[in-house]
Amino acid sequence: MRRDTLELLTRVANALALQFGKNCEVVIHDLAGDDPENTIACIENGHVSRRDAKAGPSHIVLEAVRKGRRDLPDHYNYLTQTRDGRILRSSSVYIKDEDGTVSGIFCINYDLTDLMMAQSVVNAIVQTGGIGSEPEHIPTNVNELLDELLEQSVRIIGKPVAMMNKDEKVKAIAFLNEAGAMLITKSGDKIAKYFGISKYTLYSYLDANNDNV
Repeated sequence: MRRDTLELLTRVANALALQFGKNCEVVIHDLAGDDPENTIACIENGHVSRRDAKAGPSHIVLEAVRKGRRDLPDHYNYLTQTRDGRILRSSSVYIKDEDGTVSGIFCINYDLTDLMMAQSVVNAIVQTGGIGSEPEHIPTNVNELLDELLEQSVRIIGKPVAMMNKDEKVKAIAFLNEAGAMLITKSGDKIAKYFGISKYTLYSYLDANNDNV
């Protein structure tokens, strides 16, 4: 990301954090480097997600790198969830260079937990529903992110790994590859062990998916 752009976004991040208070986390990811595991250039009110500048990548970072950092739509007003169960309202804006390549991501995460607790009391009285959509977890490190992606791949197949046949494992591994899991350092060893296959078999499954594209 260009230095002047990063400096401007850092000032905006500080202004938003001060404007909306301690429940408003603002994160700037700089994707200009070659290390998708270290992208946080600025974070305000990091206590919201229990992260700092050394935290690992998030789902949106892996998605951006995986898709070649092009043609990525901004995401507004969606739910995320921290490891300790707090619910956040989030927005992610992709910062693009002159040629359309995404060079950074500007993220806002507002902690709704206290408001939702108050809402649940009101709902119990008036008998209305809550927000109603499934929040996405915000990982605090790269190992946690990979664990969540592995669990998600199992949910997609709908059965435990021990009961999966070859085609189902190929499909689960295809999801992991699309989600950017293979970009994580030494992820191949962990994925192979998780599915009870060798690394050679893992890469043959990946090749099979590429052949089907």
